[in-house]
Amino acid sequence: MILSTLDWIIVGGYLLLSLAVGVWASKKAGKDTRSFFLAGGNMPWWLLGISMVATTFSTDTPNLVTGLVRQKGVSGNWVWWAFLLTGMLTVFVYAKLWHRSGVLTDIEFYEIRYSGKAAAFLRGFRALYLGLVFNVLVMGAVSLAAVKFGEIVLGIPGWMTLTIACSITLAYSTLGGLKAVIITDFVQFILAMTGSIWGMVYILGLPRIGGLTNLLHHSNVVDKLALVPDMSDPNIWVPILLVPLAVQWWASYYPGAEPGGGGYIAQRMFSAKDESNAVGATLLFNIAHYALRPWPWILIALASLVVFPELKDLQTAFPNLPADKLGHDVAYPAMLTLLPSGLLGLVAASLIAAFMSTMSTQVNLGASYLVNDFYHRFIKPDASEEQLVRVGRMFTVISIVLGGGLGLMLTNAGQAFDMLLMLGAGTGLIYILRWFWWRINAYTEIVAMVSSLFIAGYFNFANTGLEGWQKITIGAVITTIVWIGATFLTPPDDEEILRKFVKKVNPGGLGWNKFRESGNPEPWSVLNGIVAMLLGCIAVYGFLLGTGQLIYGKTASGGMLLIMGGLAAFRLKKRFK
Repeated sequence: MILSTLDWIIVGGYLLLSLAVGVWASKKAGKDTRSFFLAGGNMPWWLLGISMVATTFSTDTPNLVTGLVRQKGVSGNWVWWAFLLTGMLTVFVYAKLWHRSGVLTDIEFYEIRYSGKAAAFLRGFRALYLGLVFNVLVMGAVSLAAVKFGEIVLGIPGWMTLTIACSITLAYSTLGGLKAVIITDFVQFILAMTGSIWGMVYILGLPRIGGLTNLLHHSNVVDKLALVPDMSDPNIWVPILLVPLAVQWWASYYPGAEPGGGGYIAQRMFSAKDESNAVGATLLFNIAHYALRPWPWILIALASLVVFPELKDLQTAFPNLPADKLGHDVAYPAMLTLLPSGLLGLVAASLIAAFMSTMSTQVNLGASYLVNDFYHRFIKPDASEEQLVRVGRMFTVISIVLGGGLGLMLTNAGQAFDMLLMLGAGTGLIYILRWFWWRINAYTEIVAMVSSLFIAGYFNFANTGLEGWQKITIGAVITTIVWIGATFLTPPDDEEILRKFVKKVNPGGLGWNKFRESGNPEPWSVLNGIVAMLLGCIAVYGFLLGTGQLIYGKTASGGMLLIMGGLAAFRLKKRFK
């Protein structure tokens, strides 16, 4: 579908606004690496929290949710809802520790926590791996959604959509650094939420949908509504509910839900004014990400089952869509073509904004790894701040080109999601324990990383006949056994390094008692942090599921879930007053 003149004006206006922000922020961004990669380290919690939310909402996110709902029902979303456990652990346990570390990137952390050549190797290798390989894979998944969006909604070739959106993203990211990224994220979040909610309301009002009540009673929809999977069938509830809640959330390294915090979440925490702003930002992110955003996407996904019940219906409606891009995930952009002129332009701008918010964060984050933890650390230690910013801008260009190119090669959002989970399967527990157990060392991480890469490669290319969840579980178990063995078979870190780490970060728990000195402040209670994490999970899950029950017309159960969430939030507030 070709957008109207009004739609293109709205889209063009947003793109110009993004450029203007980049030009404005460029005045200070090029001063030094801290300004370019951490926005000067003085950002408030609300702006950082919204930036995190905007980054996790990319063009591929509603596509992924739509594919899950159409194939597995609403309960299929537990594959990513389970990551709330990781998020809340970061809020109440790790946010303050990350901020105290005083590093520019989460990879720089390796040489304040570990010692020797192994720590240096790990820092350099992870910089290349996360900055190029992993980061490009994330951007490829995001770019894939932009390709499908361009083909279906904009009516232009996917490569053209990528070229335009990536060029604008590249411009304001290279000019304004992280500050431009964070400010544009704020605009993008407002635009994205407005577009998704307004679009949902319009779609529900279409004659063929007939309103919310008719939708929920439609024969194509009724068996997709359950908030939890059928517990009588292990083939359903084990992969959808048990594995995500019991294994996936702690075992896998996934962007935005890294166990122990990391990636762009850590970058935002480093950018905060102080410790309390770091905690507040991460808390806001988890509330908005899990409790506020999902339902507009879910309802549009359910409506797509009425309009496009089968893949063949999507194929018939969009015959020009390449066969390798056809999947259930394209139902979301397909539904947007039903929107009227003006509203379509707003929603189109919101999805372009979603794409740009994620891409801009990833290119800035990837460049920070490559500059700070590889180039500056190993190639040119004496480089000036001006030179480092220049190299950072060069890496930004390289990353976005590679990510966009990969997006043209992938076929569906679920494919990329599973690949990312597999790549990090079994490593997550290390990122949790390294803050609380001195015996975790650089060799632990190196062995775990190599093991997970080999296992992921084997499962992705060998015809094993296993389901995705089985691959993730087996990979996590094998990798965990391997790295535990490696931990005890390799020498511990230098004791002086460990003492300096304890003095600087002051981690809690019994695992550091032998390295605490008399002058160290009293360590904070890890148990209190875990209790707060559980209360936070109950609160957010209560709001998420309670809202769902109210939408379904189940007032009693919905009200009870909301009250449960409210009580948990109240207890949490009292605990951290």
